[in-house]
Amino acid sequence: MIDVVLASAALLLLAVPLLLVAAAIRIDSPGPALFRQQRVGRAGRRFTMCKFRTMRVGAGDAQLRDLIARELRGEDTTVDGSTKIDRDSRVTVVGSWLRRTSVDELPQLLNVLRGQMALVGPRPCLDWEAEMFPSEFAERFTVRPGITGLWQVSGRSTTATPEMLELDVAYARSWGFWTDLRILARTVPTLLRGHGAR
Repeated sequence: MIDVVLASAALLLLAVPLLLVAAAIRIDSPGPALFRQQRVGRAGRRFTMCKFRTMRVGAGDAQLRDLIARELRGEDTTVDGSTKIDRDSRVTVVGSWLRRTSVDELPQLLNVLRGQMALVGPRPCLDWEAEMFPSEFAERFTVRPGITGLWQVSGRSTTATPEMLELDVAYARSWGFWTDLRILARTVPTLLRGHGAR
């Protein structure tokens, strides 16, 4: 109920800024402002997640698949302290800013209202990511995915996939009202500092 109330309030308060962001995306590059994609939620249930589009329409994910596979094999993929794809040519100018500020995540408030996501939880992963994750991390799927989470306030793009999965399991094991409240409280200063953003 707290998730629904806070998500509803945020959407009402941010309605005008969100419309301005949508307009900027449309002006910056051809295509829709919103990006919809199948993700894996609690208990492995699939749902359509909404985000602001940060990439060119039709951009593939082969490079990302390769990156995550290398990380799961134990390879060090960091470039300038980040585990994200270096100088990702798929990302638009406006998209780059949206990613640094995490504004691209705000449409997921709609997923919270639908009960598919929570404000706090593991990052909602793609189908092929879920298939790649080792079985010892299956516990991450016992809670709903979130807009923010332990991974986001613990390093974001400076944290490789295996470390992210360990944080997801740690969250699932400590999940509760006060845990979520602490993570929400840490999210704002993390965003303002831009720590781990890329």
